[in-house]
Amino acid sequence: MPACRLCPRRCGADRALTPGACRAGREVRVARAAPHYGEEPCISGGRGSGAVFFAGCPLGCVYCQNYALSRGRAGKSVTVERLGEIFRALEAQGVHNLNLVTGTPFVPEILAALELAKPSVPVVWNTSGYETGETVRALSEKVGVFLPDMKYALEDPAVRYSRAPDYPETAKAAIREMVRLTGPYQLDGDGLLRRGVLIRHLVLPGQPENTREVLRWVSETFRPGEVLFSLMAQYTPCGKLGPYPELRRTLTEEEWAQALAWLEESGIADGYVQDLGASGEEEIPAFDGTGV
Repeated sequence: MPACRLCPRRCGADRALTPGACRAGREVRVARAAPHYGEEPCISGGRGSGAVFFAGCPLGCVYCQNYALSRGRAGKSVTVERLGEIFRALEAQGVHNLNLVTGTPFVPEILAALELAKPSVPVVWNTSGYETGETVRALSEKVGVFLPDMKYALEDPAVRYSRAPDYPETAKAAIREMVRLTGPYQLDGDGLLRRGVLIRHLVLPGQPENTREVLRWVSETFRPGEVLFSLMAQYTPCGKLGPYPELRRTLTEEEWAQALAWLEESGIADGYVQDLGASGEEEIPAFDGTGV
């Protein structure tokens, strides 16, 4: 893709010649395609979510639990036709949805594969939240459920951990656009999310004010019944954290209790809260080419 502009980095790379800021090249790379049970109940349900993990990521957080994947080191190259077959094979296994994880570097190819596969289950866009409005609007033709992170509402941690000073305002704009396009969330009779937006926030060690500001923004931006929200305690030290000693530990009980208190104070009631014991590398999928 010459002069790539798919993500907010707008790096302009000719990915046929050199990887972009996302570390992705010309070919679509997938590291795993299998039923996944580690999402929120409205996504995983009883039969699992059909998770397809793509290699590369526009954000590249230093603490990413999928570090090998986000740095583009994992995965196998697939054609658009093969990607469509992967989608169909997952649906045939009875999954509740197709869950496309960090697919931003490959939006045109993913849309083409979805056109070939024509899934009858909802398509979930599982993203860091670092998206352009143009990409969100293009995806909305095929995607009914958006699953964005809201990692940072403050600039300082966005710069320190993701080299993205524009993350707070970019993610806010992208999430507002997702909600505008999908409308209020819709659950079916089994409690599964059929359409809408579920915002995730991972509480980071030593960043209480960031969490407080995320909760404030969500509560002030969206009405009850408009979005789902997931407060996550699963932070696990991963990646290369030598320069970031504050991230080389899990959350303390005091940090999590403070986050829960702020959640209650915010008035956000639609969604999910993890247990503090949710952290651990055993929750990280094996990016071993399963299903690819």
